[in-house]
Amino acid sequence: MRLLVIHCHPVAESFGAALRDTVLEAARKAGHEVRLRDLYAEGFDPVMGAQERLDYHTAGLNEAPVKDHLEDLRWAEGLIFTYPTWWFGQPAMLKGWLDRVWVPHVVFTMPDETQGIGPALTNVRLSGVASTLGSSWWVWTLMGAPGRRILLRGVRACCHPRCKTFWLGLHEMDTATADQRAGFLAKVRRRIARIA
Repeated sequence: MRLLVIHCHPVAESFGAALRDTVLEAARKAGHEVRLRDLYAEGFDPVMGAQERLDYHTAGLNEAPVKDHLEDLRWAEGLIFTYPTWWFGQPAMLKGWLDRVWVPHVVFTMPDETQGIGPALTNVRLSGVASTLGSSWWVWTLMGAPGRRILLRGVRACCHPRCKTFWLGLHEMDTATADQRAGFLAKVRRRIARIA
């Protein structure tokens, strides 16, 4: 499978980087073709400017500012997101990537008088997340797990109708022991190895 890994963490020496590297290593070991988008490392600008917003609904014009990212999305059969969950959702950098890159006519179809928004990224048959969370599982669940919903429901709605999803989260990251962190990386490794 052609897997696009979207990584978002500002610290190169973080546990998030170990998480990214575990996903990449396991995917390559399983024989998948892998591309990486490391948003902080490449200096991705998450801010949509005025002209970009004005051009957002115009096919072609909306692609120009993020052409290389769209090429990766068109290439991918699976997406795997690695990032820390901050304030119950994605870091602003990753949210900005979704805002700017997930454009109409490429990722989803625009509604008209007879039908609503539809999926256009039907080449993508898998969407998965490996994230760390400072909160406990029950607090995060009480809040409605907004980050999970955005990626496993919102993103999935733009993909193939039979797109499979998975979520792997290490809760209470701030107090996790070395053994718990290692156990989580092993869990991630096993899940990536099962991707068909």
